[in-house]
Amino acid sequence: MTTVDSTSRKRVLRVITISLLLDLISFTFILPLFPKLLEFYRDHEARELDTDAPSTLLQSVLQGLHRYKTAFSRPIDSRHDIVLLGGALGSLFSLLQAIASPLIGAFSDRYGRRKALLASMSGNILSVLLWVAAVDFRTFIASRVVGGLSEGNVQLATAMASDISDESTRGSTMAMIGACFSIAFTFGPGLGAWLGSISTVAANPFATAAGFSLALIVIETVYLYFCLPETLPSMTGTETKEKKSAPKKVERTNSHFLLNAVHFVFLLFFSGMESSLSFMTYELFSFTSGKNGRLLGYVGLVASILQGGVTRRLPPLLSVRIGVVACLISFVLLSQVTSIGGLYLAATCLAMTSATVVTGLNALSSFEANEDERGNKLGMLRSWGQLGRGLGPILFTSVYWWAGREVAYGMGATGIAVVAATVFVGLKTPKTMLGKKADKVAGKGQ
Repeated sequence: MTTVDSTSRKRVLRVITISLLLDLISFTFILPLFPKLLEFYRDHEARELDTDAPSTLLQSVLQGLHRYKTAFSRPIDSRHDIVLLGGALGSLFSLLQAIASPLIGAFSDRYGRRKALLASMSGNILSVLLWVAAVDFRTFIASRVVGGLSEGNVQLATAMASDISDESTRGSTMAMIGACFSIAFTFGPGLGAWLGSISTVAANPFATAAGFSLALIVIETVYLYFCLPETLPSMTGTETKEKKSAPKKVERTNSHFLLNAVHFVFLLFFSGMESSLSFMTYELFSFTSGKNGRLLGYVGLVASILQGGVTRRLPPLLSVRIGVVACLISFVLLSQVTSIGGLYLAATCLAMTSATVVTGLNALSSFEANEDERGNKLGMLRSWGQLGRGLGPILFTSVYWWAGREVAYGMGATGIAVVAATVFVGLKTPKTMLGKKADKVAGKGQ
């Protein structure tokens, strides 16, 4: 393994952290705006749903969603039309990420992390530019498609964090990436909601938020161009000729197939729960958007505290195990909850899950990858996760409306129980984490 000195590691980690915060805060601006944004396009473009020949893309989409909604035995209030559309767009973005992530990872293994990240940022700039100019739904869809195919900051940051860390620092480095997520999701949506209330362009009332998002992405790109060094070991010039001709192979403990399968099934159910949470809180407690925002803010705040103070000190496998158990508890609680206190107890368990599972799986996958394939393997892990995130909301909300809350969350608990059993029985601590001392003991035992 290439050794990175402490000074260089801290410098690269600082660049990764700042760029991720800029990227994720910009990304989260749009989340609280989806309902109003889609209502704006609906009011300006969609005619009555019973017309024979829809003339706009949005009307066609709404008609399809209406037919989907009427297929359920339970009546679904029309207030959920926009939520359904927002969920469909979220699934589209995740499915596009599932396609793009392995390609971005492979590109970074061949041409370097820096070049891959700057190419990704170019796509992100184009995506946000389209959002700024999105006076119609068609342009907005184009923005989401370009963004889904080009967003690579998170997976490349994970690959770079693996490049600059060793067995003793890998877990804490990955936890810093997870902390960036939690911080961004704690403050970004609120800032986006405030910017969305400032209308500067009549044809696109959300141009202020889009413009601010564009500014952050451009600043991030310039910052990366001038401050980010290459971290791919084969291109840094720190390897010896012997290592370049015969790179050291990692002795694998966990198969990538198993890690990818755990990631997929976990996010299939976890993302489904996330997508249904707003329906459940409205149905049970008549929560407004503001109250749902406070609930999600609480989850983000607790997760960021845990990642900054606890997760980074945990071994990756222990982190994953704690997270899936917390997730299982939250599903059980949500299937039976009848009070606000119970809801927030479940939310605390969800925060523990958010702070641990994906961070731990990324670390485990990086330990099982050779230096010249790390970007591709982490890209495949993200791809399977994004596939689960894309399919989960469709599956889970369908069961929720067909059979009710108890059945939906009971199904989710069963799925997460299978994940937990796999994690506890099937996954092991990577041999590369055991250290030289453990290797010597194992050698004597042989």
